[in-house]
Amino acid sequence: MKSAPIHFGSIAYILDDYLANNSFSSVFFLVDENTHIHCLPLLLADLDHLSAYEILEIDAGEENKNIETVNNLWLALSELEADRHSLVINVGGGVLTDMGGFMASTFKRGIKFINIPTTLLSMVDASAGGKNGIDLEGMKNMVGTFNQPEMVLIDPKFLLTLEQRQVKSGLAEMLKHGLIKNRDHWDNLVQLPSYDAESLAPFILDSIHIKEKVVDSDPYEKGERKVLNFGHTVGHAIESESLETDFPLLHGEAIVIGMIIETFLSYDQELISKVDLEEVCESFLSMYALNTIDMKIFPNLMKWMKHDKKNQNNSISFSLINKIGSCRHDIICTEAEIRQAFEKYNQWIG
Repeated sequence: MKSAPIHFGSIAYILDDYLANNSFSSVFFLVDENTHIHCLPLLLADLDHLSAYEILEIDAGEENKNIETVNNLWLALSELEADRHSLVINVGGGVLTDMGGFMASTFKRGIKFINIPTTLLSMVDASAGGKNGIDLEGMKNMVGTFNQPEMVLIDPKFLLTLEQRQVKSGLAEMLKHGLIKNRDHWDNLVQLPSYDAESLAPFILDSIHIKEKVVDSDPYEKGERKVLNFGHTVGHAIESESLETDFPLLHGEAIVIGMIIETFLSYDQELISKVDLEEVCESFLSMYALNTIDMKIFPNLMKWMKHDKKNQNNSISFSLINKIGSCRHDIICTEAEIRQAFEKYNQWIG
């Protein structure tokens, strides 16, 4: 399963040419209330070969990435007489492209879809890889498919519609790519004087290519692709737990905490030096506002971690860095070791 073609820059003419040279029975744009207002009009204004289309709108937010939302979308497609020759164009962040890809991959056993990521996070993370899915009772991405879109169209102008918090959330995944695979990429990002859409745009393709290379070597996550989960075993647990509160974390914010805690695990497993440990932790602290973890919720976090898709035989498996720019996978850690890493994180933040 080779990665889908990725186009970066002014994308409308590419989509317009694709629509002109392919005959679809119907075209559907999947958006949320934000991309419907801020992004879709920018795209539609430059499409000359699209005379008819339908818009499917969902509510934004991770809490809506579930089977109920997808069921409503399937029903809408059925009522609008979508068939196997229809096309779905997903315009939005990672929640929307994950869910839209899953919806398209399963409706009538699969219809074609295109992803147009509009957040930094979705550009550098959801854009490459062919993973589509939804959450199950708060458990991240527990139901899904491996299926590539027809193409991924990335226009950095959409970044100008984002709040700074969303940009920093996407930066987290870019930093992860550097930590697991490319020291130069990490260095380039941590040395930036500011973290806004304009300063990060030149490094988007670097991040995409790092992930794309990993995915192409292991499309179904049997081995090497697991390194992309660095920070995510802990991070997904923290994100899932935060969704139960009045102030949920963004994906990237939870992953930053996860990467720091898992870096402490890497150090405790004697995979990295103290110099690397300090560089990683201090770099994240300089870029993000971090809070300690209330250890009263640690049992809940362990429950979330035990549901992680990488686990086998009731053991919790991690992908951990063994230096900045390199990562190993399938490393089993005990509950005591995980607790110790949390406590070290709290001590360091405090």
